[in-house]
Amino acid sequence: MQDVNNIVNGQKLFLKDDYQASLLAKKEFESAVGATNPEKVVEIAEWTKSWDYREKNLAREAITVNPAKACQPLGAIMAGLGFENTMPYVHGSHGCVAYFRSYFTRHFKEPTPCVSDSMSESAAVFGGLSNMKDGLRNCNAMYKPEMIAVSTTCMAEVIGDDLNAFVIGAREEAEGELDNTAITYAHTPSFVGSHITGYDNMMKSILEQLNPEKSAKVLDEERINIIPGFEPYLGSLAEIKEIAATFSDKIVMIGDHEEQWNTGAGEYKLYAGGTTLANAKTAINAKATISLQGYSTTQTAKTIKNKWSQGFYTCNPIGLGGTDAFVMKLKELTGKEVAESLKTQRAQLVDAMQDSYPYMHGKKFAIYGDPDFLLGLVSFLVEMGAIPSHILCHNAPKKGWEDDMKKILSKSQWASDCQIWPGKDLWHLRSLLFTEPVDFLIGNVYGKELYRDTGIPLIRIGFPIFDRHHLHRYSISGYKGALNLLTWITNAVLDQLDEETKDIAKTDYFFDCVR
Repeated sequence: MQDVNNIVNGQKLFLKDDYQASLLAKKEFESAVGATNPEKVVEIAEWTKSWDYREKNLAREAITVNPAKACQPLGAIMAGLGFENTMPYVHGSHGCVAYFRSYFTRHFKEPTPCVSDSMSESAAVFGGLSNMKDGLRNCNAMYKPEMIAVSTTCMAEVIGDDLNAFVIGAREEAEGELDNTAITYAHTPSFVGSHITGYDNMMKSILEQLNPEKSAKVLDEERINIIPGFEPYLGSLAEIKEIAATFSDKIVMIGDHEEQWNTGAGEYKLYAGGTTLANAKTAINAKATISLQGYSTTQTAKTIKNKWSQGFYTCNPIGLGGTDAFVMKLKELTGKEVAESLKTQRAQLVDAMQDSYPYMHGKKFAIYGDPDFLLGLVSFLVEMGAIPSHILCHNAPKKGWEDDMKKILSKSQWASDCQIWPGKDLWHLRSLLFTEPVDFLIGNVYGKELYRDTGIPLIRIGFPIFDRHHLHRYSISGYKGALNLLTWITNAVLDQLDEETKDIAKTDYFFDCVR
């Protein structure tokens, strides 16, 4: 059906007659040749846009439709790749790992190192110890990592495989091959929590298993750790490190995956960048740790505060106020003054916000994504006078998050018009958009179907984004990151304004080139 002398992409390929004939035959087969009533399909489709359907939809509990989250091992892989010369290793089926790798690769447009011990039906019955013994030795021999970060999938968790015992057993039978390789591990069952839970579990395990007991702690009064959390914007990692460097050269990012998914052209390097294991093994000695995503590090925080007796702080440097809080926390912890360069960036951001304020003020937004991402972005929308009408967080924590969001919304003059939807999915959001429409939708690629269905413009901010290139290279954190957010959102508003004012002699009275 393709012509080797004229290769065309999918857009045009599937419009060819032979493909259209195949699609028609498929449609007839799937509908049992007339078993469906087209008029009834249209009727039901319209009903799903009603308030009546909305109430039924919001009441459902037994099923999820189009979830706005991923599963635990995905986050565990990101945490592992934040460390130097580390190979993420998933104890489970090969298919799961193929999914994780493709998910990241489609977002970052870069290869994602990760291996599996390929558990099969026999391992599901008899346990995966044999797979792990062979898998760890093969991983070590083939890829020569300094550390292997082991996580689990549903299969391993359902049958109850014990990672601690398995790793010990694998080391004992490895005939010394694994003696010089750090092996950290975390249980990450996919059927509970989400990708941010997996990130948290793996980060906690890596820090606990690499660092000594508190009795061996050697306090370094100048050192500060920063944990970025599940951060899909590589530019944000670079921005945070740039801000931190203006205060001290002893501020260490723990879990720095920026370079891993931002390699240059040329010879491919399996491992790129990452926090050195020397810094990871001495994280306990720091004066304090700052987490940039509090809800992505809840268990990690317990280790740092309770087991290490170390100062732990949460800052969410998205938007003007969030970045101000982060900068002032660094000022407090280091005793250093804020650099003139940061003051200049702040002034430039405030000036830009003033320029764009009239276009964002009063606009209604529906926004969905991860808990910390939403706290930061909603705060920025409120700063710009926008109305976050629907805030949907499928993986919202049961404690704390909704109250934190209410505090942010209380600063808006439209607080009573803003609704928070914890635990809801994107099919719930569809009902909300049809019954209480907004001006714009903000979220990841999966909002594309909502845009096509409702006609509400989608502004792609979040994770994952598969159908646009290079957005992950930008920052959404810091003063420069806030300027990026301002640019993306304001220009989306202006794009829509152009669309609504381009009809000649009807709406083009405001189709101008000033704005």
